[in-house]
This record gives sequence, structure tokens and C-alpha cells, in this order.
Amino acid sequence: MVMRSIILFIAAALFEIGGAWLVWQGVREHRGWLWIGAGVIALGLYGFFATLQPDASFGRILAAYGGVFVAGSLIWGMVVDGFRPDRWDVTGALICLVGVAVIMYGPRGVTN
Repeated sequence: MVMRSIILFIAAALFEIGGAWLVWQGVREHRGWLWIGAGVIALGLYGFFATLQPDASFGRILAAYGGVFVAGSLIWGMVVDGFRPDRWDVTGALICLVGVAVIMYGPRGVTN
């Protein structure tokens, strides 16, 4: 169950970050409406993948996903744009991922 959740978070991040990047390229880099449209479709797919998480709490899923988004954005920037994070970027991303683990996979009682 945890592995499925992690895979879904990664897929959601690829679609959201990739979609935002495509829109950025279309607007800021003047690549046109085809890039923007592809980005909008990818962003819609992100929303779909977020709904597949095993936990039924929208707030919990989106709160935890925020940490995945932070770390994924830095990785995307490194791979796609040649961005080099400094130690503070890496430290912040690791803190966010610890938050993801606490929110999503921490032990919960019957009453939450």
C-alpha cells in the first residue's frame, strides 16, 4: 500500500511539474499554444492521479503531496534545466519529504 502511494505521488508530480513546465515554455519561452495545451492536459492528469491515492482524505493527500512537489520540482530543474540546488535547497526538500512521511504514513488510531 505504501509503495502504491509513493508511485502515485511520483506520477502526480511528473504530470503537475511537467504540465507547469510546458505552460511556462509556451508562455515565457514563446513556444506557443501547442505547448500550453499539452501543459493543461498534463495538469489535468495530475489531478486524476491524486484521486487514486488509497487514503480518502483530500486535505491529507494534498498536504502531503506538497512535499513531493517541492522535492520533485528541484529534481525536474536539475534534469531538465540544468539547475544546481545548493545545500539549503536540498535540506528544505528533505524536510518536506519527512513531512510527507509523517502525514501519509504515520501511525493513526481509530479516531485519527
